[in-house]
Amino acid sequence: MSIGRIKTTLLDEVNVSSKKNTIVEAKGLSKKYDNNTVVKGVDFSVKEGECFGFLGPNGAGKTTTMGMVYCYNPPTAGTVSVCEKKVGIDDREIKRMVGVAPQEDSLDPELTIIENLIAYARYFSIPKNTAIARAKELLSFMQLAERSNDRVFQLSGGMRRRLVIARALINSPKLIILDEPTTGLDPQARHVIWDKLHKLKKEGATLLLTTHYMEEAYNLCDRLVIMDKGSFVAEGSPKSLIAEHLEKEVVEIVSRSNIEFDINRVLTGLSYRYEKSGEREYLFADDGDPIVRKLLDLGAIEVLHRKATLEDLFLRLTGRELDE
Repeated sequence: MSIGRIKTTLLDEVNVSSKKNTIVEAKGLSKKYDNNTVVKGVDFSVKEGECFGFLGPNGAGKTTTMGMVYCYNPPTAGTVSVCEKKVGIDDREIKRMVGVAPQEDSLDPELTIIENLIAYARYFSIPKNTAIARAKELLSFMQLAERSNDRVFQLSGGMRRRLVIARALINSPKLIILDEPTTGLDPQARHVIWDKLHKLKKEGATLLLTTHYMEEAYNLCDRLVIMDKGSFVAEGSPKSLIAEHLEKEVVEIVSRSNIEFDINRVLTGLSYRYEKSGEREYLFADDGDPIVRKLLDLGAIEVLHRKATLEDLFLRLTGRELDE
C-alpha cells in the first residue's frame, strides 16, 4: 500500500510548538544495512516538554530511528541533533543528556534493585551519595521502594519495566526515550506506567516513545508519526489526524448470520466508505445511525457502531494485512 506523506497544518499545533525549545531535530535521516534501507530520509522535531511518538508495523524503522537519536546507530545519511548537539560529533555530551528505556531491560540479575540503579549511575560519573539519594527517590516514584533489596528475578514483568524506566531517569535526562515501554504487560501494570509517564510530562519531561498500543499513543502523545517501510506516512496530534483523515464514525458488520445481501443496494442514497478485512466489514461515515438502522432492518445481523479511532487510521495507512 503506497500513500504519500500526510502532515497536519492546524494553526493551534504550530503556535503552541513554536514557543518551545527544540530538543530533537532530524533532517533527511536515513539508515541502510547492506542493500536494505530501513529509514528513508525522515524529518522530524521534538519540542521541550512534549511526548512525541512513533507508530508503525514491525520492521517499519521505529526502533532504528530512535537508536540514531541516542547515538546507538550512526546515520547513513542526514543529520540529527539533541539539544543542539550533533549525533556523530557530540555523542558523549548527548549520552549524558538522554535517558533510555530499551525493549530489552539488560538489568543485572546478580544485583539488588537499588544496586542496579547505583551501578548504572557510574556511567554518568554521579557521586555515590548522590546516586543513592536519586535511586531511593526514583524507586519511591515508581512504587518500588519496598522492593529495594530484592533481586531482579523476584520482580514481575511490570515491576521490571518500572525499574528500567527508573534507571533511565537516574541521570536527570533532558530527553527520555522509551522503546515500547508497556509491551507484554497486563492492563493493570500498563496503567501504572502510563500514570508515571503522565506525571513526568506534567513536570516538564520530554518523551520520545514507540508503541504498538493505540490507546497508549492516543493518551500520551502530543504529536506522533506513523511509519511504514522506513518512511513517515502521517504526522500530527492523534485527534487532528483522526479528524482530518477519517470519517467520524465506524459501523462494523460483525456477523451476517449467513445472510447474503448487496451493501450498495441496501444502503442506496447513504454516504459511506467500505472496507473488508477477513470476515469483518467496515463502513466509515460521518453519521452512522442511518446505516445501522438499514442494516438492522435486514434481521439476523450483528453490528457495532463506534467512533473512529487512531487504530482505524493506522490500519488505513499501513494496511490490514500482515507484511512479514
